[in-house]
Amino acid sequence: MKKIGLKIFNLKKNDLQNVDFSRFDAVMIDFKKRVKDVFEDNEGIWLIFFALCIISGVELFSASSVLAYKSENYMSIIFRHMTFLFAGMILAVITQFIPIKVVKFFGYISLIISFLLLLYVSLKGVETNDAKRWIQIGQIRFQPSSLANLSLVIFSASFIDKIKNKPTKIAHTSLSFLSESFVEKINKNKIIKNRYFFILMTISAVIMGLIFFENFSTAAILGTTIFLMMWVAHVNWKKLVSILGILFFILLLLFIMVRTVPRQSIPSYLSFLDRSYVWDARIQEKMKETEETRYIINDKNRQVQNGRIAIARGRFLGVFPGNSVQRDYLPNAYDDFIFSIIIEEMGLLGAIFIMVLYLVFLFRTGKIAKATSSSFSSLLIMGLGLLVALQATVHMFVGSGFGLVTGQPLPLISRGGTSVIVTSLIFGIILAVVRENREKQNKKEPALKRLMFRILNYKID
Repeated sequence: MKKIGLKIFNLKKNDLQNVDFSRFDAVMIDFKKRVKDVFEDNEGIWLIFFALCIISGVELFSASSVLAYKSENYMSIIFRHMTFLFAGMILAVITQFIPIKVVKFFGYISLIISFLLLLYVSLKGVETNDAKRWIQIGQIRFQPSSLANLSLVIFSASFIDKIKNKPTKIAHTSLSFLSESFVEKINKNKIIKNRYFFILMTISAVIMGLIFFENFSTAAILGTTIFLMMWVAHVNWKKLVSILGILFFILLLLFIMVRTVPRQSIPSYLSFLDRSYVWDARIQEKMKETEETRYIINDKNRQVQNGRIAIARGRFLGVFPGNSVQRDYLPNAYDDFIFSIIIEEMGLLGAIFIMVLYLVFLFRTGKIAKATSSSFSSLLIMGLGLLVALQATVHMFVGSGFGLVTGQPLPLISRGGTSVIVTSLIFGIILAVVRENREKQNKKEPALKRLMFRILNYKID
């Protein structure tokens, strides 16, 4: 190799003795510092990210064989997905250098954008599997509900931070020794907190309402995440009970409507309620399933039954990647049911490994949230960790044949550019919180400020 290098650069052996490598060494030291700056204290999160990306690349290459067969270029499907994964990794690296205050600001802006996009989807969205969930611009499809999930969690963390302390009850008779202005201030504080709670519930209801009728599972996951964030933050239990009561009343009304009003009698301006009948039909079909009908394959249960066959073939070690048979028979094997293909190819052992990855991610985010001094950052981290973990749990339940078909992707593994990009942003925000924690402990300047100093060739410790 040395001889080849000398020949390529037309050098002699004696010429190497006059080369000054000090500049090269300085560049390499600076490069190592920057790489260390990216991964320092973040090794666990990055390892999970890379592990999920590697599994995604391998399994999607196998599961998307039907799409590859129909495509002019059989490599275009996996190349497109790997491009999204690489773009997501770059986005995560960039996001971790952004201050959390900026993340909060963009969360507010993206929530407004999400609201407008969800309105557009409900009116002129692209319909897939009897549900309007997509916006299509040319060959690009975008699912606004994914962006809405992230935006609403950021917004909720901000408002829960303002209302997290329980309102202090004050008896005027016991405060005769205090000034009247002091009592007024505390009562005013209670009113302000109640207003924050009302604003949070109103905006959450609007966003989740726009998602609810076309994508019930996404709205349910988002609502559960926000509810758990409030519960962890010790929001007044009366408020939490009132939320559960209102949700129960809404679901009861829908149930009564579906069972008493024929589907054909729904007016055109209430067409968004049509999806409720689809849910009811799926629930009834699941409840009526017996040992005799369990093994019958028809158009209604084709996905579920082929998913079960894939799981049965996987056993403990699987048939190994690339040897799946059910990928050719299972509709949407590359997104909604990719977990079934993973079990078929990697077996129960591979399924457990993936579940452990998501569990470690959830516990890791909890540990980061506990170590965070900022209550907003702590709530944000918990919310994002719960969002990813719940989404993965629902997908795995459906892919294993235990739950109703919902269309939830497996974060960072299923095919889908919107899901990959938004999940990468979630990882980036978590890494940004870790970075800010380290900077506060070490009393360093913010990463973005230090980066600007480097660009301007200023020295900073």
